[in-house]
This record gives sequence, C-alpha cells and structure tokens, in this order.
Amino acid sequence: MNIETVVVGQLETNCYLVFCLKTLACAVVDPGAEPDRILAAIHHRGLKPVVILNTHGHVDHIGANRDVKDAYGVPLAIHALDGPMLELAGQLELSFVLDAKSSPPPDQFLEDGARIQVGESALEVLHTPGHSPGSVSLLGPGFLLSGDTLFNGGVGRTDLPGGSARDLERSIRTRILILPAETRVLPGHGPGTTVGEEIDSNPFLT
Repeated sequence: MNIETVVVGQLETNCYLVFCLKTLACAVVDPGAEPDRILAAIHHRGLKPVVILNTHGHVDHIGANRDVKDAYGVPLAIHALDGPMLELAGQLELSFVLDAKSSPPPDQFLEDGARIQVGESALEVLHTPGHSPGSVSLLGPGFLLSGDTLFNGGVGRTDLPGGSARDLERSIRTRILILPAETRVLPGHGPGTTVGEEIDSNPFLT
C-alpha cells in the first residue's frame, strides 16, 4: 500500500489517498474540502477509487464527499454513531466557511474490526471514540490513519458535541498505544509521527 496526502481547506485537513501499488485501487479518506485538488491528485496518479472513508463526521473531514462520490460513484462509509453528522445540520456555520457541501448518506457503516479491501491490501477499522462518538482509526500495513484522535504531540479535542475526554484517553491507550512502536501514525491534521514517538514525548499522555 502507498499513501498520498492532499492537504485541503482552511483547517488544513489531511485527505489521504490510500492505494494498492499493483492494482491502483484507492480509498479516499476524509475528503474535507477543495474537491478539485483531490480529484486532480487521483487523476495524476491514475488511481481507481473504490470507497470513500470518513474517520468521523465533522465538516472539515466530509465537505467534499459529494464531489468525490459524484465523480466516481463509489460507496461512502462512516461509523453509524457519526452518520447523522453527514447532513451538516449542526455544522452550518463552519460549512459556509469551508465551502462544504452536504454529504450523500452513507452506503455502509464502519464496524469495529471490519476489513475494508483496497486492491490486494486492506484497512482494519478500529473504533476510537472520544473526539466524536463514531470516530474510527484505520489500520494498514505499518501505518494508522488516526483521524482526529491522536496527533503529533497532541490529542483530539473533546469539547464538541458528543466528545468525551475519558473515551478519548481510553481509545488512545487501549487501541493505539498497544500497536508496534514503529507504526506510522498519520493524523487528520498536521505532520505524521509514530506510536513510539507519542509514547515517549506526547505531553497529553504522561
């Protein structure tokens, strides 16, 4: 598997194109804004999207769902607990700022432990609530897409509706920090890191 990052929108969301090097099948993870840039990156590499995955339902991670789905007609998936957020009803103010479109409804729900096939590889769904009730992280070979659960030197905020500091800490400690130290962590915003680096130096985990 290979990964290309497209940083989009005023909140600089990391949209990840996770693709199989052999088949060029691609998962589009968190298309949050600037659909033209995302579609151009897909076209440039000759990728073949097979699914759109949202790590959670906040508008800066779903704002270009509609454009990507309209372009490729592939299934859209999110955890059931965050599914209602796709309507943007409670996120209208920020959606105007980010020029987001209301998302299509999900075609399927991401369940803990499920494997999402992308060409000859797969992503495993880890339910990691805390930033939102339906936040998930996506585990691939040697890497983790952590959404807004764990950042380089930080953790996700929990003061938004449905957030829980207790759940966030539990998710990080019992689902992420148990992974091999060399596992690359690719967050929803900002630079990447590794599990080992966060265990050693993340001030929120001491």
